[in-house]
Amino acid sequence: MNLMMLLEMAATALGDRVAVGSSDAAVTCSDLMGRAAGLAGRLRASGAERLVLCDEPGAVLPVALFGAAWAGAAYVPVNYRLPDDDLRALAERAAPALAVTDDAGARRLAGVEGLEVVERDTLLEDPSGGAEAAGPGDWPSDPDAAAVLLYTSGTSGPPKAAVLRHRHLVSYVFGTVEFASAGPGEAHIMAVPPYHVASVAAQLSQVYSGRRIVPLARFDPDAWIDEVRDEGVTHAMLVPTMLARIVDALDRRGETLETVRFVSYGGGKSHRAVVERALEVFPAAGFSHAYGLTETSSTVCVMGPDDHRRCAASDDPVERARLSSAGRPLPGVEVSVRSADGVEAQTGSAGEIWVRGEQVAGEYAEGGSQLDEDGWFCTRDSGHLDEDGYLWVHGRNDDIIIRGGENMSPGEIEDALLTHPAVADAAAFGVPSREWGEEVAVCVVTRTPAPSADDLRELVRARLRSSRVPARVEFVDELPYNDTGKLLRRELRGRYASDPVPRR
Repeated sequence: MNLMMLLEMAATALGDRVAVGSSDAAVTCSDLMGRAAGLAGRLRASGAERLVLCDEPGAVLPVALFGAAWAGAAYVPVNYRLPDDDLRALAERAAPALAVTDDAGARRLAGVEGLEVVERDTLLEDPSGGAEAAGPGDWPSDPDAAAVLLYTSGTSGPPKAAVLRHRHLVSYVFGTVEFASAGPGEAHIMAVPPYHVASVAAQLSQVYSGRRIVPLARFDPDAWIDEVRDEGVTHAMLVPTMLARIVDALDRRGETLETVRFVSYGGGKSHRAVVERALEVFPAAGFSHAYGLTETSSTVCVMGPDDHRRCAASDDPVERARLSSAGRPLPGVEVSVRSADGVEAQTGSAGEIWVRGEQVAGEYAEGGSQLDEDGWFCTRDSGHLDEDGYLWVHGRNDDIIIRGGENMSPGEIEDALLTHPAVADAAAFGVPSREWGEEVAVCVVTRTPAPSADDLRELVRARLRSSRVPARVEFVDELPYNDTGKLLRRELRGRYASDPVPRR
């Protein structure tokens, strides 16, 4: 079992189908196969054990991913936005390796011991670099070989390398994608950075389904909208912050996108108000909310298009609220919510989310497997399962607000705030309180005319309960997100933790 199985099937059945590129610079599935063969030969001749990719989304991505798989080397995309010292440190950890990058990246990585640097354009022109190309079918078949190493964000220490083996990724694709299911005119816009697990999953899924990948080097909502129109994009995957910015841009432009037929979003907290508006500005699209982690080879739970349509049209507030859920587990994936003592939590009760399945890796290069003896992986996310098996993700365990012994989900407070038409973005977090241990604080980004702090408190009181009413309301120009769209609550906690909470 090797990722090359997926490309081989596509090249055999869909050789003339465009695999990646814009309308004026297309690479077919057969071309991709040939380029991967050349790069595999180059990797083997170099003695590299890994392929480091330090570049923005582009046509080189699937060449690098499949070329590494063919050569038996691990694919290691790194965050090119890191400071020079941090970037070089990650590259050193990957050595001995071949690094593919742009001109600027080549200068930044020059001199790293054990690293052979090749510029992206040079590699695309001549993938083999003069070496003998790999032969048909001679890729390694060990399903337990490491296919991809993805560095975590390092928010609580140095980045760890999550290990995804060939069997995990192939299991994910086989369980979620039907081979050659895409029509000849379908195209997927890839805007998430290469070092995000969603990029890896999308490359494999789109090639296997036969759908053209349209890379967008730098995300900007207006550029994204224009590229979708110019390239006839039909499918998209977005992190929630991207979706929110695109919805705002479409509103500003007074436009809708009728050609897009499918939008998947995930990788962070999605707010119901944004999703409801997105359903309107993408009138022909089916929406899918995906919940997963790097360590689970991407998605483990999905709230699919049928669920979105039914919930959005429902007059039942409980059913409509399910737009904020993560949906139900994929076939072959099990989800368990457990209390602090490891006992299965009752339906509707919050606990820690655990997952199990063939696609679940749960392994780090530095610490080995994190699966328990029964194959379960602890996500370190908090959530609950409702009576119909829908998973509700409350957030990271560290994000939960504990006020007077009561656990509160920041997400439900944010969802309430975002129902106000003048609230563009919101973040809830806990700050120290002598009386309650923690109190609720919120930072909000507003539109004109802006509501008052008391207006927002009354909104939360009316929609939730009095204990959720924020003791502190701060108005800010923007909220801190990392470059994969995750809200950095720790920055907000740190910013306001030392200030006394005003009395209500």
